[in-house]
Parts: sequence; structure tokens; C-alpha cells
Amino acid sequence: MHVHLIGIGGIGISALAKYYLAHGAAVSGSDLVASEITSDLARLGVRIIVGAHSPYNIPTETAGVIHTAAIEKKNPELKEAKRRKLNIQSYAEAVGDITRQFKTVTVSGAHGKSTTAALAALTLEEGYLDPTAIIGTKVPEFGNSNFRRGHGAHLVLEADEWNKSFLNYSPQVAVVTNIDAEHLDTYKTVEGVEDTFAEYLAKVPRDGAIVANADDEALRHIAKRLRRKFNWFSLGQKEAQILRPLLKIPGAHNLSNALAALTVGRVLGVAEPDILRALARYRGAWRRFEFKGFLNGAQLFSDYGHHPREIAATLAAARERFPLRRVWCVYQPHQYQRLHYLWKDFISAFDGADRVCLLPVYDAAGRETARSKRAVSSIKLAGELRERGKNAWHADSFDEARHFLRSQAHRGDIVLVMGAGDIYRLTENLVSNIITA
Repeated sequence: MHVHLIGIGGIGISALAKYYLAHGAAVSGSDLVASEITSDLARLGVRIIVGAHSPYNIPTETAGVIHTAAIEKKNPELKEAKRRKLNIQSYAEAVGDITRQFKTVTVSGAHGKSTTAALAALTLEEGYLDPTAIIGTKVPEFGNSNFRRGHGAHLVLEADEWNKSFLNYSPQVAVVTNIDAEHLDTYKTVEGVEDTFAEYLAKVPRDGAIVANADDEALRHIAKRLRRKFNWFSLGQKEAQILRPLLKIPGAHNLSNALAALTVGRVLGVAEPDILRALARYRGAWRRFEFKGFLNGAQLFSDYGHHPREIAATLAAARERFPLRRVWCVYQPHQYQRLHYLWKDFISAFDGADRVCLLPVYDAAGRETARSKRAVSSIKLAGELRERGKNAWHADSFDEARHFLRSQAHRGDIVLVMGAGDIYRLTENLVSNIITA
């Protein structure tokens, strides 16, 4: 079978491409821009087409077409697939079919999905369950890949709630890290988020398991609504003190993620020493407080955090790991709508930083509104932060930010470059300048 994926450069759909490759399918895919993800796929044998979408991008032998949720209905490749009457599925629909072939462990929640999914997959691997894993980041322990080919009965899947994608999945074990005001372009209100999570958890069969964060008030409310047994984890449980010195990843949020994976291991019968060994060996993932190099003697880290709570948690982790250091947050807001909906939360999110440098908002194609674009901007946010007493600046471009950071960052500083858009290119540029200087 030949499968063609539209938007193949996405972190989730690229893992799906690797799944099909591992199961003997021929794979092609298209994306508007090249990236390290598309380069990795090309090295694995995927035919990659970069540039404007075109009906000619779909090979003649294609049997099925899979697309990201952000693709518009008028996309020329999607229209061509319909004209040829090919089998068409969204990413979530295709993954949903896969979840029904395994004993699937899904990991959802506003924050911590990727880290928790990676930890859970490592726990199952260490416990001799040999899982398949589809994760929204690259994991060093899986060959720096977002996919692990397993031969066991279990699939560990990062289950995103945007666009209600996770309702397509059939979990045997459902893990929820937390619930927050996130993806309000889909849900509009926090109550809408809670209602959909309740619908999702109701899908777990009675012989399955729900693993949830007892420190999250919304999850406790959902448990009362569903009247189901929940396997709770909490920062207050005694195992937290055992895990804290074992973990290589800093921050209370990562301790919570590790407790979730510990609970998954116990639910699935993994021996306690194997669980602890798995959690202790995890070194962190791509763009999750990832050390990249030095800038004028400052330590440079890349992080995917883009929600106010994620920013605050990562800054707190930096403070914990590097006490008494000056901490920079270089941040690219991701999506005008998120910035608009959570404006007040963003204003306080940077309190843990000594210096803040903001980049222009990353325009998420197909997910913006004209109203949000008029209402908010990085320049306006920088102004609000300065009124709050924060040392905050705005840079109009990556080049301007690079020159500013090279003139202002000093030995001993901690520089966190954060965001879910293409800001990782700035990090790479800074590192390459350091190496060639």
C-alpha cells in the first residue's frame, strides 16, 4: 500500500509516517516548508515534496491520503484525492484505527503530554512489554525519534485534545495530566474543555483504567460526574520524595509527569524496580528544556512551552535547577487566538524571568481570526510587561533577536528560548554562530 500524508512535517503526523514505514507501506508526503523533521523522513525513505500543495504531489499508486486537521477543504491535494476517490482520513481518524489494534495507553492533558508519554513508553519498555509509541516529540532513548516500533500488545500514544481529536481514539488506559484553559479556539470555555474530557474518559472500558492527576480540581470534578474508579497520582504521595532525586529532568511539573508514568506502570503490572529504572534513565526530549550550547558563556536551552502555565512552570524549573542565576525568557507567542484568549495569564506568566525578549506572534495557518490579530501582538505584550516592572523587549525578527542576545547575554546567564512555532530556528542560529565564532 502507498500512503500520502499532507502536512507531513508535523510532529504527530511524521510519527504516523514512520509507523506505516515500519509496517511495510510506501510513504510520501508534502509540506509547505522543509524542516529537520522532513529531512529525517527523507533519510528513512519517505518521498518528500516541499512547497505549494499541488494535485500532482500525490503519486499515481497512492491508495490512501491522510491529512492534518489544519488542512483547508479547498486544499488542492485533498480535492485531488476526492476526485480520484482515494481513501481519505484525518490524522486523528487514522490513528484511531490503529488504537483499536492494540491495548492502547493514551496520554492527554493541557500540559506534559509528551514527557509523560515518553516516560510511560520507557516504563513499558523496561518492563518487557515492548510497546509501540507515537509521541509528540523526539525521544533520545528511541534513537532521537518520535516513534518506537514495538512488537508487544501495547501502544503508547500522545492524545491531543485540539479539535477534539482524542475522541477518535479507543484507550484501554487513559492518562490525563491536567485540564486547563487551552485550545479555546476549539472549546471556547474551560467548561467546554471539561465536558469533552468527561466524554473522552467515558470511552475507557470497565476493564481498562483511568490514570489522573489528583492535584487538578477539574479532574476531581470529572471523577464525581463519571462515578468511575480513578487511579490517582499526586505530588503529595510518598513516592514523590523517592522520585525527586532520581529524575534528570527538573521541576515540579516533571515530577508530576513521572508520577503519572509510575502509576501507569503499576496498573499494567510492571515491577517497581523496572519502573524506577525507566524513570531514572530518561534524559529529556527534543525542545523540552533541551540544552543546546553556550552564548557568550550563557547556557542556552530550547523549550516547546507556549501556554502561560507551561512558561511559568519552565521558568520555575530553571530557578530550581540554577538558583541565583539570571534567567532570560526569549518567547515567540504561538497563535494569535491563544494570546487573545489568555491575555491576562500571559502578563503574569513571565514573573519568574529576569529578562524577557518577545518575537512576533507565530501565525498558525488555518487557526486564526481577524479579530484576534487586531486585538493582540507581541509589541503590546512587551508594553504590558514593562508596565508590570519587567525588563522586557520586543524584537521584530530572528536576526534582531540574535544581535540583541549576543550583546546582552553574559556568562552565567540561563537563556530559555521558548515557543511552539519556528523559534527553534533562532536557537539553531545562535548555536551555529557560537560554533563558528
